[in-house]
Amino acid sequence: MNALTLIIATACILVIAYRFYGGFVASKVLALDPARQTPAHELNNGSDYVPMNKWVAFGHHFAAIAAAGPLVGPILAAQFGYLPGVLWLLIGGVLGGAVHDMVVLFASVRHKGSSLSDIAKEEIGPIAGFAVGLAILFTITITMAGLSLVVVHALKENPWGTFTVGMTIPIAMIIGLIIKARPDKLREATVLGMALIIAAVAFGPYIKGTAIGHFFTLSETGVKLALPIYAFFAAALPVWFLLAPRDYLSSYMKIGTIGALALGIIFVNPQLHMPAITDFVNGGGPIIKGPVWPFVSITIACGAISGFHAMVGSGTTPKMIDNERDIQLVGFGGMLMETFVGMMALIAACVLMPGDYFAINAAPAVFAKLNIPVVNLPELSQMVGMDLAGRTGGAVSLAVGMAYVFSALPGMKGLMAYWYNFAILFEAVFILTAIDAGTRVARYIVQDFFGQVFPKLKDNDWTPGVVGVSVVVCFLWGYLLYGGDIATVWPLFGVSNQLLASLALAIGTSLILRKTGKVLYGLVTAIPMVYLFASVMTAGYWTIVNQYLPANNMMNTVLSSIMMGLSVVVMGDALIKWYSIIKEHPKARAKEAAKSM
Repeated sequence: MNALTLIIATACILVIAYRFYGGFVASKVLALDPARQTPAHELNNGSDYVPMNKWVAFGHHFAAIAAAGPLVGPILAAQFGYLPGVLWLLIGGVLGGAVHDMVVLFASVRHKGSSLSDIAKEEIGPIAGFAVGLAILFTITITMAGLSLVVVHALKENPWGTFTVGMTIPIAMIIGLIIKARPDKLREATVLGMALIIAAVAFGPYIKGTAIGHFFTLSETGVKLALPIYAFFAAALPVWFLLAPRDYLSSYMKIGTIGALALGIIFVNPQLHMPAITDFVNGGGPIIKGPVWPFVSITIACGAISGFHAMVGSGTTPKMIDNERDIQLVGFGGMLMETFVGMMALIAACVLMPGDYFAINAAPAVFAKLNIPVVNLPELSQMVGMDLAGRTGGAVSLAVGMAYVFSALPGMKGLMAYWYNFAILFEAVFILTAIDAGTRVARYIVQDFFGQVFPKLKDNDWTPGVVGVSVVVCFLWGYLLYGGDIATVWPLFGVSNQLLASLALAIGTSLILRKTGKVLYGLVTAIPMVYLFASVMTAGYWTIVNQYLPANNMMNTVLSSIMMGLSVVVMGDALIKWYSIIKEHPKARAKEAAKSM
């Protein structure tokens, strides 16, 4: 199969889904009201609640949700062949992820920008609210540490990448000040910001060996310390000053690079060398140990559906929505854009020869047992300037695939090393925007959760509380980052992240049933919830029995069991709530009709 066919089919499906299915959910299921005042206006405090232009809100939301998941997940899932990944990205992204993101964003906007745990308390009950709060605290800490670990390996001893990423901070501050002072100059500010970022990218290769390059050459420990320090400022400073403009500008780089990759694939039209289905669909693969179901739906998270999105959709983004009509663009549209990113990543992996793909993503000792010959790997390693074998985790194979496509364009043949490093930088920017937004969301969550005991903590204008909670949050995930690795953190992230998505869909189902009283509309969130909950519980049990217990990994066993137990509690509470809503709604409508007579 050639890549061009897949790109055209994906683009057509996503555009049609946004226009018709997204429009149906917006107008019929949620009944968005453009005349209704949003929390950004009602609670505008110039710091956290600030109405933003819809494209700025879209840029922030997309940049925040689009982290390692849509890049690394499809790369790793290519172990099963390209077909399982394609099906899950399209079906899961449209029917699951886009609905999930849009409904959560709507729910938070209608609940004055409240966090998911507070929404759960109101829509389901206090027990569910408490359980969801614990699940979110658990998930967000692991997520920040897990995403940061990917960035660490991309930026350590990489002055070009660190310099360019670091320069986005002062550039964002300048653009934030301009937009704050002159909102009508968004276009001019955008052009200036993008010009400065492009200049930083272009200047990056020349700093190696200079005093500037030495300053930006950080060890692994240095990167691990720098990340939570940056995240603290992103969480504590006013959202318009650093977080929103940086994410907004980064979104242009993300979308621009993915668009360029799509155009490159269209021009080069490479073949997908990975077969549709491999021999590893039944489990026992060199990268993912479990079978294609349920693990394709766990490995490909953010590109199809992700609980992390619920934290952003009930954290920073609802406090920026200027008008309810923007919710479809930001929530539904932002997720479909991420699905397209995931498809581009999957294609980038599958254009590599299978032997080259597995040689990069499997440990050398494991790959040796596969008896699959490498084809282009020695040549690719020479062109990039480093040995690519055994560089597991997905990031390197994505960079190689992207560089392979770009270098095949006319006049680009000798620039393989440049495109490889640019792709690594692109991945780092992708992930860092999720880390800063996620840290700010974690701050909101901790304030809401513990604010039930100390009410003053819920006040976002109380500087000691904002600063103190930001320090605590950054210390917690920074501690996991400093002492952890992918092997200990990432498996927990996979299970907890998708369980949280299923809980968010359960909360959305309660909201829709209460709001409309129509079971048919409730199925919009209930069907993907049932599938995802069954998938992640199966994956969690399989992982505990087949990996954690045999390895005597009791910490992962206990933490996974706690998360699964919290999910069962919330689902049980939700079932009771749904039964009550369905039973009582006809009576409530009859009372309203009698009052109007």
